Amino acid sequence: MIPFVFTEPIETDRLTLRLMTLRDIDAVHAYQSLEEVARYQLFEPRDRSTVASKIAAWSEATTLEHTDDYLQLAVVRRHDDRLVGDLYFTVKSLENSTAEVGWSFNPDFSGNGYATEGALALLSLAFDTMQLHRVMAELDPRNESSVKLCLRLGMRHEAHFVEDMMFKGQWADTGVYAVLEREWRDSGTP
Repeated sequence: MIPFVFTEPIETDRLTLRLMTLRDIDAVHAYQSLEEVARYQLFEPRDRSTVASKIAAWSEATTLEHTDDYLQLAVVRRHDDRLVGDLYFTVKSLENSTAEVGWSFNPDFSGNGYATEGALALLSLAFDTMQLHRVMAELDPRNESSVKLCLRLGMRHEAHFVEDMMFKGQWADTGVYAVLEREWRDSGTP
């Protein structure tokens, strides 16, 4: 239900999703400073100072009550407390009961299913806890890893907007993927 206040970390079999803290600066900087991570993101590779500033803001974002409210959560392995990436969750439209998810992961930990496991936990938050109607993801369709993740999450490809935004000095496309609460339940994904 909305409002939702993030007070307790979300735990999965292998992961903890929690608010970021200043102790996460080096771990987040390790991957957000990489060109291969920033390539499909709206940001350029970030320096340590920018990461510190972002984490300070993200650590304060705890309440989902209005359109555009968001959470930016650290994804941490439970067995060794290593931060492997981050997940983004925002109320895209309160009126239409829609959220958006996004992700950024350290490539050193790719291929382990952490993005899928963490994103499924956010879908559970959206549908089970917040009782939302729809969750979507907007991404650069050239990002094959993100496209495959959306499909693993049970999302359908809804749209492909051609050269709809200026992205890092050139026109770029946007892909839209989404899943409805009833589709998610019917798919057996939860």
